[in-house]
Amino acid sequence: MAVVGTLPWWFWPLALFITCFFIGIVAVPAGIGGGTLFVPIIGGFFPFHLDFVRGAGLLVALASALAAGPMLLRGGLASLRLALPLALLACMSSIVGAVLGLALPAAAIQTALGVIILGIVGLMLAAKKSEFPEVAQPDRLSSALGIHGVFIDGASGRAVDWQVHRTPPGLLLFLIIGVMAGMFGIGAGWANVPALNLLMGAPLKVSAGTSGLVLSLVDSSAAWVYVNRGAVLPMIAVPSVVGMMLGARIGARLLHVLKGSVIRKLVISILLFAGLRALLKGSGVWV
Repeated sequence: MAVVGTLPWWFWPLALFITCFFIGIVAVPAGIGGGTLFVPIIGGFFPFHLDFVRGAGLLVALASALAAGPMLLRGGLASLRLALPLALLACMSSIVGAVLGLALPAAAIQTALGVIILGIVGLMLAAKKSEFPEVAQPDRLSSALGIHGVFIDGASGRAVDWQVHRTPPGLLLFLIIGVMAGMFGIGAGWANVPALNLLMGAPLKVSAGTSGLVLSLVDSSAAWVYVNRGAVLPMIAVPSVVGMMLGARIGARLLHVLKGSVIRKLVISILLFAGLRALLKGSGVWV
């Protein structure tokens, strides 16, 4: 960890707390997890080694998901039936990703992360109707697992029935998502939402809410690898987690009342910024 001698020791923990508080507010409505913004922002503008930032990033993403989870479940914006089978596979593969992430060079990870996130941004921009995808008929697996539900859209006040399809490809995709989540130390929300929404056909708000439940399981698995390798420092992790949990509670309330189109624009904007930052830093253009 780099040391900046011109500032008092308490400056950086306080700055981490404030920064993570605002990250938590915007991360939950976007359904991407706090780690997606935490790693590029803290890694780029704070004097900490990237390994420690990635270790804390998983705990930050986990904290925001756990803080928002009860509100999302009570509001019908998250589905346990949808989250559990996907999270089970992603949990196993995230451990493999965490081991790979600590073995690879930081620059290579940053560059790969930027390319992947920008690809997801392009996919979401190409999708014209993602707020309420049309699923004519659920597949056999989703019917057997009972993956369907109803939620009340707080913006319009109407009840929305939803169901999903393409469940087998979705399960395979979450295996890959788990590897990337553990490798990059940013959680998996940035990939969860497009997979749930664009591939499986879940409404955008349900995708964002369910993403938080998946994050709480996947990140807890990958985080243990970083803890075991000594890549988690309390001075970085504690103020970050506390700030994130407080901000996430506000963000969970915003998810209930914001329009789906606003959330979609928020997701795209956040992912675009995070992807460009990671790509430029990994290539050495913006260090």
